[in-house]
Amino acid sequence: MTPKTPEQQMIERAKALRLHGILAHWEEIEDKEWIEQMLCWEEQERTRRSLERRLSEAHIGRFKPMSEFDWSWPTSCDRGAINALMSLEFIPEAGNVVLLGSNGVGKTMIARNIAYQAVIAGYTALFVNASTILAELASQDSERLLQQRFNRFTRPRLLVIDELGYLSYSTRYADLLFELVSRRYEKNSIIITTNRPFSEWGEVFPSAACVVSLIDRLLHNAEVLAIDGESYRYKEAQERRNTREAKRKSPSKKAKAES
Repeated sequence: MTPKTPEQQMIERAKALRLHGILAHWEEIEDKEWIEQMLCWEEQERTRRSLERRLSEAHIGRFKPMSEFDWSWPTSCDRGAINALMSLEFIPEAGNVVLLGSNGVGKTMIARNIAYQAVIAGYTALFVNASTILAELASQDSERLLQQRFNRFTRPRLLVIDELGYLSYSTRYADLLFELVSRRYEKNSIIITTNRPFSEWGEVFPSAACVVSLIDRLLHNAEVLAIDGESYRYKEAQERRNTREAKRKSPSKKAKAES
């Protein structure tokens, strides 16, 4: 294959940017030195706006970076596996991830960081609470509106469903979740954070006949990471309380000076 000339490469870049006015007058400006710089500016600006749009649509919210994750706190946590997830290799394979653990062990923090890395890498992502997504699907009063909601939650390359298992849901909700997982199956990735082992999902969706099928479809081509330990939020609250108590017990500088 004959290598493309610099001019041909610039024309292709202009086409990719849909700069139709520039292309229409290419012969008049092809020898101008500013064309290359103009194309670079346009590419950079579109990349920036695309990133801002994807971050806004992802609804990731505020989160601590993984550099602040206290790896010494969990009693059991596969750091290597979590770091591997940050490489996002599971997304092109349409793989799923289940982060399992009790309250406050860092499941949501990890999931938010993965979603953020996905957006930075150019993927679309959406972070949503389990109760929110199921209630939104269940509240649609027409088939057309329901399909629109399904499309919204099926489209992103990465969907994060946070805090599944903290509440019990009706059979209707179970059926909707199964339908969503089925639509994304082997097409786009899902991350689920949950405090319940799969053996207890029958309690999350009591009387639902699709629970076994839901778990089976979710776990096919999935990585399940269990994080054991006490609540890190409780640890931080205890540390703040201890700090306040220490300040109250220690005499102030003014009191020391007067004594």
